[in-house]
Amino acid sequence: MTSLRLTAAALLAGLLSASALADDMPVFKLQMKDGQLNPARLMVPAGKKFKIEVMNVGKTPAEFESIPLRKEKVLGPGAESFLVFQPLSPGEYKFFDDFHPKTGQGVIVAK
Repeated sequence: MTSLRLTAAALLAGLLSASALADDMPVFKLQMKDGQLNPARLMVPAGKKFKIEVMNVGKTPAEFESIPLRKEKVLGPGAESFLVFQPLSPGEYKFFDDFHPKTGQGVIVAK
């Protein structure tokens, strides 16, 4: 019975610490609207895991795509989702709306 309690306590401690880590992760918001990105320049902390919440507020499909970061997310009109990024080295990382590549250009700046 004691080992069962220890196992349960260890599991609970692990869940609580994972929850605390998730709460510490910075969250950034990105709106995509028919080829326009708002903001088109996202400033994120270098060396820290972060999340971008993406919302397609337009009337056409949108796709967040970053070739250097190997990320993509397709969103229908009105859809919302998110992407989690592992810590980045300082620098600039381009992304774009693959459905609107001429106008939907953005950059993530890790500092």
